[in-house]
Amino acid sequence: MANAHEMSIAQTLLKLGAQDERMNTGLHTDVDEIAEGIFRLSTWVPGITEHGFTFNQFLLTGEQPFLFHCGMRQLFPLVSGAIAKVIPLERLRWISLAHIEADECGAMNMLLAAAPHAEVIHGPLAIMLSLNDMCDRPPVVAPGSDAHDIGGHRLRFIATPHVPHNWESGLWFDETTSTLLAGDLLTHTGKCSALTESDCVAPALEAEELFHATGLTTNLAPTLEQLAQLQPTTLALMHGASFTGDGAGQLRGLAEGYAAMAR
Repeated sequence: MANAHEMSIAQTLLKLGAQDERMNTGLHTDVDEIAEGIFRLSTWVPGITEHGFTFNQFLLTGEQPFLFHCGMRQLFPLVSGAIAKVIPLERLRWISLAHIEADECGAMNMLLAAAPHAEVIHGPLAIMLSLNDMCDRPPVVAPGSDAHDIGGHRLRFIATPHVPHNWESGLWFDETTSTLLAGDLLTHTGKCSALTESDCVAPALEAEELFHATGLTTNLAPTLEQLAQLQPTTLALMHGASFTGDGAGQLRGLAEGYAAMAR
């Protein structure tokens, strides 16, 4: 049987939640703008690693507000309250996620219920495999070669199968702010600032040694290079501080670190 270090991040959280149904007692969700019109909603949860662990969602404002990651059902009161500090919750128009996992889509249908015009948008593979069945409203297929223009942000969907994990995985790049919504890439632990210029590669490799969450497959390095070629200046990370600066350098450094692990 796998030990806690071998469990996925989501499995670890669900184990904690099963032990304490009041897991969000005393927790709060911080709201910080990390790029123009992009807000990081961050909940730090103790007990997951010795330094705790952050669960982050990203809200892009504009004519059609877009949320990347939903959070778990247990955190819905906190996450929905954080969204409401930026926009009226019922204005939420688009919901997306990197892949199917509790911390990314657990509260998806709760958000659909709270925002009557919201729709889930993802790549065709995720929709075929899971979202057609999971969503309370039919999901929308992300544009292939065109940008998804939400009025204030132009988003491009990038399929990243098995990177860092899950076949249906996909990320979004905001051309307007050069922000990569990077999902679980560069995950690191602890209670941290909203935005950092400090290296995230070393702490991400430490977290990988703890969680073993990344599929060290043959398409890992090419996918990271594809993302690096976008030249992002902000990396919106689901777990840990978001990064500002040479995002391509961070992604290439991560690829080099993974290559060393695989040897």
